[in-house]
Amino acid sequence: MSDRFAENQRKAEQYLARFKTKSLGHLIGGKGIAGYDGNVMENSTPIDGSTLNTVSMGGESEVNLAAGAASDAFSDWRNASGTARRQLLHRIADAVEARAEEISLVESVDTGQAIRFMSKAAIRGAENFRFFADRAPSARDGLHLPAVNQLNYTVREPVGPVGVITPWNTPFMLSTWKIAPALAAGCTVVHKPAEWSPLTAMLLAEITHEAGLPQGVLNLVNGIGEVAGRALTEHRDIAAIAFIGGSETGRHIMAQGAPTLKRVHFELGGKNPVIVFEDADFERALDAVVFMIYSLNGERCTSSSRLLVQSSIHDRFVDALAKRVKNIKVGHPLDPNTELGPLIHPNHHSKVCNYMKIGAAEGALIRVGGQAIDRDGGCYFQPTLLTGVSHEMRVAQEEIFGPVLSVLPFDDEAQAVQQANAVDYGLAGYLWTGDAGRAHRVAGQMDCGMIWVNSENVRHLPTPFGGMKSSGIGRDGGDYSFDFYMETKNICVATTDHRVPQLGLAD
Repeated sequence: MSDRFAENQRKAEQYLARFKTKSLGHLIGGKGIAGYDGNVMENSTPIDGSTLNTVSMGGESEVNLAAGAASDAFSDWRNASGTARRQLLHRIADAVEARAEEISLVESVDTGQAIRFMSKAAIRGAENFRFFADRAPSARDGLHLPAVNQLNYTVREPVGPVGVITPWNTPFMLSTWKIAPALAAGCTVVHKPAEWSPLTAMLLAEITHEAGLPQGVLNLVNGIGEVAGRALTEHRDIAAIAFIGGSETGRHIMAQGAPTLKRVHFELGGKNPVIVFEDADFERALDAVVFMIYSLNGERCTSSSRLLVQSSIHDRFVDALAKRVKNIKVGHPLDPNTELGPLIHPNHHSKVCNYMKIGAAEGALIRVGGQAIDRDGGCYFQPTLLTGVSHEMRVAQEEIFGPVLSVLPFDDEAQAVQQANAVDYGLAGYLWTGDAGRAHRVAGQMDCGMIWVNSENVRHLPTPFGGMKSSGIGRDGGDYSFDFYMETKNICVATTDHRVPQLGLAD
């Protein structure tokens, strides 16, 4: 064991100790709430299945209280100046950075994500707060639209209290990705984190309030989606729901919010293609293909889980790929050398294992991996490479959300585009080619909300982030986030004493 690994374990145990003393509750109106019905759930680490803590499972009572707190706080928060919100969000970012080590170590143990990736989670979260903080003063700006005899101008206003429901993969960063723009826009928030990774959500809520966020502006309710999540999506005082998660859950949320005509923003699943043409930079494409499916345990919505490789280089590329996959280091997530940690939960681990049976039954070949790893009772799974896959197979159609890459050959550009689009999803796409014209042609034909050409996923915060088809509704990033969290109001003022039509003058 390296010195750094041992030090990570010692510090993680120190940071996690506070969660073991009592059940993790909720933070509502700036106060810790234990919960009302005594219903708790054990939260276990996927490293070895041991219990980290217990979590109070909130429901309708807790959501009612949180929605009330968010409603009470909304008027003052919406009327706070953009400059004041900017200063406060920068203080939150400073506080996040000050506790970056704690956040990364706690999240690594809670989720099983390798510390080499989680070490950046807090920094990215702080960047999200800073980015939207700097846009808070201009969030309400609109357009000047003059017309004959009239002056039109638009202004933007926050929609009201919003519900934010976040997933268990990279939960801290993704929570800030939703909460920061909501606060910058002037909305108050009720946050329902995933029940499988609750710890850093409480850290974030505590950090914001310690930085001076007024009581009730950000509220945290723990609980399962079918209970706490549903109570939130159906609540009449919640104006909008921002959700990151599976497509099927998104459909349920849309139905639950329909009676209150709730605005929804969905970042859902993906079955993202990476297309490698024969004229691509072979080694750089190989690096990107490996990184974009096996980093973060393959548990990322933008992972390129389908490799479409031109037939002329298929065998050479797959041989090189197989060698790399075999060398991926699976291990304890706090070990700095680990590249692939355990999957999030035994239920998810079983799902990924079951897809190996499905793929084999359909005729796919397991070139590398495909097996669970028996290690300390944890949820470990081998990095896996499937070949002989056709686009009709379930392993090529359904989101596995694990370290599993399916390889499909193609002959020409038309077939590559056809296969890339032959799924219900349309979140992200990647393509590698040395032909600039082809890059633009193919990108223009891919049914994806985001496409990277000759690159892995590199986020630029002002750009729109979101998907097409079953991968979501709406866009995050830059001003696109404010399109969701704010209403646009048009104000029309007469500039002349124009003739007003008259009625009722017959006598």
